[in-house]
Amino acid sequence: MKKKLLVVGAHSGDFVWRAAGTLAKTIEEGAETLVIALSYGERGESGELWKEDPKRSEESVKIIRHEQAQRAADAIGTPIQFWDWGDYPMLLSDERIAQLTALVGDFEPTVILTHSEKDPFNPDHPLAFQAVQRARLLSSGAGVPSAFKNIDPPAWYSFEPHQPELCGFVPDTFIDITSVMDKKLAAMACMGAQNYLRDYYAELAARRANHARRISGQKQVQFAEAHQSMVPRIVSSIF
Repeated sequence: MKKKLLVVGAHSGDFVWRAAGTLAKTIEEGAETLVIALSYGERGESGELWKEDPKRSEESVKIIRHEQAQRAADAIGTPIQFWDWGDYPMLLSDERIAQLTALVGDFEPTVILTHSEKDPFNPDHPLAFQAVQRARLLSSGAGVPSAFKNIDPPAWYSFEPHQPELCGFVPDTFIDITSVMDKKLAAMACMGAQNYLRDYYAELAARRANHARRISGQKQVQFAEAHQSMVPRIVSSIF
């Protein structure tokens, strides 16, 4: 079975800061990837654009955010879809859950990566988590054959939030992104609406690599991204 990674972000830039390295590494290893941006982040995630021109329209911000995120996805080499659900606040509906469920069922990911369950600083990130949680369960039938098509339950991770300690995020998986850090840097450079995040996430990748080296002794790890598994992994051996 071909390995497939699905990354679901509440806003168009979320995949860049939190999972660009993991996406690039996955592609380097020959797996298929897909990014879903549930919104453009036109209201709450585009501060630099609104500072430049407070009178600009939301539609013009969406266009810029679309272009920036598409360039970032191209730099990584991943397909991306923009769903324009709106942000601040993002609203969930039965139709939107059905849309995401259908996507999960059609793409059949082996791994899903999205936001953490809690985020006291962002109203949309927990909603993205809830949407993925429901879509994953519905598309897999909770792992039990039923009267509708279902897929094997994908492994499911949360990527690292901006304030991990306050979001209940406890990393248990570190991805060595050393060989693709140049692609993450290139993707981050595309996100002009949030320039202030570039240095933070570059430094975070180096800091998480330090943790990974101390945990494993793997001295070659220079940059890493941290994730937290939401479900147990099933393996054939403890080794």
